Parts: sequence; structure tokens; C-alpha cells
Amino acid sequence: MYCDRDFDPLQAFRDLMYRFRDAEAQPGLPPLQAALVQDLELDTLVQAMAGDDKLLRAVVRKALLTGTTNDVDTILYRQAVLRDCLKNTAIVRQLYDLTTETVEKTKRGWWELSSRYPSSLLYNSIDLLEFLLSMLRKLRRVAEEHAGAFQSEAFSKLFSMLKAELGDEYLNQAQSHLEQSKFRKGVLLSAELGEWNESANLILRAPPERTRNWLERMLRNGPPSHTFHLAERDQAGASILSNIRYRGISRVALALAQSADHVLGFFRMLRTELAFYIGCLNLHSRLASKGEPVCLPTPVPAGARKHRFSGLYDVCLSLRLPSRVVGNTANADHKNLIIVTGANQGGKSTFLRSIGLAQLMMQCGMFVGAEAFEVEIFHSLFTHYKREEDPTMKSGKFDEELARMSDIADSVVANSMLLFNESFAATNEREGSEIGRQIVSALLEKQIKVFYVTHLYEFARGFVGERPGGVMFLRAERRPDGTRTFKVIEGEPLETSFGEDLYHKTFDSRTHREDRHAAD
Repeated sequence: MYCDRDFDPLQAFRDLMYRFRDAEAQPGLPPLQAALVQDLELDTLVQAMAGDDKLLRAVVRKALLTGTTNDVDTILYRQAVLRDCLKNTAIVRQLYDLTTETVEKTKRGWWELSSRYPSSLLYNSIDLLEFLLSMLRKLRRVAEEHAGAFQSEAFSKLFSMLKAELGDEYLNQAQSHLEQSKFRKGVLLSAELGEWNESANLILRAPPERTRNWLERMLRNGPPSHTFHLAERDQAGASILSNIRYRGISRVALALAQSADHVLGFFRMLRTELAFYIGCLNLHSRLASKGEPVCLPTPVPAGARKHRFSGLYDVCLSLRLPSRVVGNTANADHKNLIIVTGANQGGKSTFLRSIGLAQLMMQCGMFVGAEAFEVEIFHSLFTHYKREEDPTMKSGKFDEELARMSDIADSVVANSMLLFNESFAATNEREGSEIGRQIVSALLEKQIKVFYVTHLYEFARGFVGERPGGVMFLRAERRPDGTRTFKVIEGEPLETSFGEDLYHKTFDSRTHREDRHAAD
């Protein structure tokens, strides 16, 4: 009655995100991820990728935050899939729409696989499986028509499985078994008499393969079976027969329900895995419409101290602005500490955010916002940004900074990256510089890469010449007339952040407006 081979799509096809495990086996979210989301403005990125689609939001958010657990092989594996997706956008969206239709219709449909009545469970499972078979046919048709356009290992494995395992012969046989399971001609059972003459060892039997023709029926020697009829009002007898029937079909009903849930699970898994790449396509479309460059980065094993890029920009800032944003170019290979100083409102925080975003995007297998990007993978990524004064805080702002730093110290591991933005500036310069110097020195000893944006000249100056070759100094560019280019360039720290520029920009323009108003 059942197919002689098991249909196990989750075994035949692991997934599109990992070579040897499915997306649901992803690790949990990293510690202190709320600060990472806030400081890198990840909600802006997730919104651009997912919109209001709750599944897309959950999938891309988790992929971004758990990317630091991926190795180089996994990143390259996903990049190959993403490259296929970018070349075949319409087909990939068709696959996602098909899986979404399947899952959503089963949610709103008429199937209830938790019924405690075997007959209801049986027929609901049959209805669901018939629908799923029709969707599997559509899925296989996409594979047959478009498999040649995909080169990645993951898509090749998926399409090969669909074509090999879901041929017409197999699907027709499955449909035939479902028709047979409807028991239109009744249920054929065998049973034995128990110790007290009750029915025991009920076994559902397959019906005869063929029906005798009229001549065979006329020449048969005796009745093919013994028959009895219930009286019209024999409710007790009818109840007993119904109970026997239920017991006979219960195992079939349970098996079909499990099969339906298994096949539906395959569609759910495929939809979840495709969701990540659909989010990537959505983001790519947004950036391409503005002419922003993107590239598939080159990942390097942890500890190699490779970090070079050209045209690197803050993707989240670009998503918020109507125009393109300024990119930066630097070669930080073999640098353990990068200190960024320079003019106020010169693009230092934006540059720092572009570093963190690119790292997360690269490690989850995405493209990054740059013309070229090569970097080692890191085992974790943390941010320590200054916070605005919180009136609900029970301690001072500086104490809050130290508490957050303590939490990071409890979680950070070797070959990680830590981004500081104006940290420890809530106290005086001398104390803040000394605390920052001691913390950074301890992190560097543990093989942790540090980017540090600061206005603390004493802190930055303390690393000049102290670690030759291991420290890189970047400075927000300022032209002689005070114009900010929003680029960072190599340069040692200066004693001033040119706050006077902002003063004149603000108050000179205000005076000009007031004079013009008076003249009017």
C-alpha cells in the first residue's frame, strides 16, 4: 500500500545555507547583541532586506547576528548560492513564492492533523498530501526548466534531488496510494479472537489487485466471504463496527499524517533558506538603484590579520539618504589597532559603522557595500559606543560605560573585533585616556583587533611609536577652509578636533540670517 522507498527530502537536501546542516541548526544569538543592533543600526539594514515580512525579518536578522560562527568554507558556500541568485533573480523569487504559497495555504486551509478521530485524521492527511503533491510537481517543473542556469553546489544538489526523487512515476504512485487510502470500497481487515472472544491483532489488508469478471463470478464454487447485516436500530453493533474500523485504519492515518507533516516541513525549510537570499536580493536592488557599489568579499581565516578595502561605505546611511555616500579606502593588513581621530562631524562614526556592518555582512555570506573588501573572519564582534545621558540610570554615565566594558570582557574571545566610539570620554581626559590605554593594551595581548574612534588626544598620542607596525592612525579629512570631505585618511592625531569650525558654521549662519531678517 505504501511506496517501497522513503521520501526523505530533508535527508536528501540539507539546505542552501550550510553544506552539511540545515538552517534550523544555526547557533543561538550572540551575547550583548542588543548593543550591536543599536550601534550598527542593524534595524535599518533588516528593514531594507525584509520590509514587513516577519519571516524575512527573523531569518536575515539571525543570519547577520550569528555570522561570526561561520568559517571561510561556509561563507564561500553561501557566496556561490548568492551569485546564482543575482544571476537568476526571477527564478529564485518564483521558488520563494511557490514555497510561501504552499505554507500559507496550509495555514489557512482545511487541514487539521491533530484530530483524535482516526477517520478525520486520515482524510485530512490525504487532502493535505494531495495538495502537497501538486506543489511538488510545480517545484520539480521549475527544476527541470531552469537547473542549467545555476552553478552553485547547493542549487545543483537541490535541483538534482527534485528531478531524481520526484519523477512522474513516483508522484503517480504516491497519488495512487492516496486514492487507495480513501477506502472507497470499504476496509479489509484481518483479526483474531482474543482470550475473551474480543477482536485482537487487527491488521489492515490490501484489497485484491483485480476484480473477477462476470464469468468467474458465475462459476465460483462458493461465497467469497461470510456476510452479516446489522439491524437498522442496532446502535451498539454499529458502534462496535466503527470501533473496529477506527482501530484498523489508525496506523494508516498516523503514517499519512506524519508523511504530510514531513513533506510540509520540507517546504517550510526550503522557504526559510530561500528567505535569506530573497533578503539579499531586496537589499541589492535598493543599492543598485542608487548606483552604489557592492562586491562579494574575500574572507581569510581568523588570525591572518588581513583587512583591506576600497570604496567602503556605510550601507545604512546610504539607505536613509537619497544620494550616494562617500566611501573610504585603506590597507590595514597586519594592524591590530586602528585609531581614528580628526575633525568633529567628519565621518569618523560613519566609518566605524561601515567597518562593523561590512564584517557582519561578509561573515553571513552576503555582499558588502564596497568596491573591494578582503578581511579575516572574527569569532565575535562587539561595540562599545558612548551613550546619551539616561535619567533612569542609577549610576553615573562613566560607571555605566565601565559596566558595559565589563560585560564585553566576560564574553570576548581571541581573534575577535571590538569597535570603540568615543568611549570613556565621560570623565576628564587624563583619566579617560589612561583607562582606555589599559583596556586596549589588554585586548591587544589577547589577539583582539580594535578600532577606536576618539577625541582623547592623550590616549591616541600614547600609541604613537609604541607599537611600530601594529598600529594604524586614520584621521577624518578636513580641508584648509574647514570643509569636511567625510573621508578618513592616514594621519597621526592632532591636538584639536576643530570644534571652532562648527561654532562658526552654526553662529555665523545664524548671524547672517538675523541680519538679513533685520534688513527685510
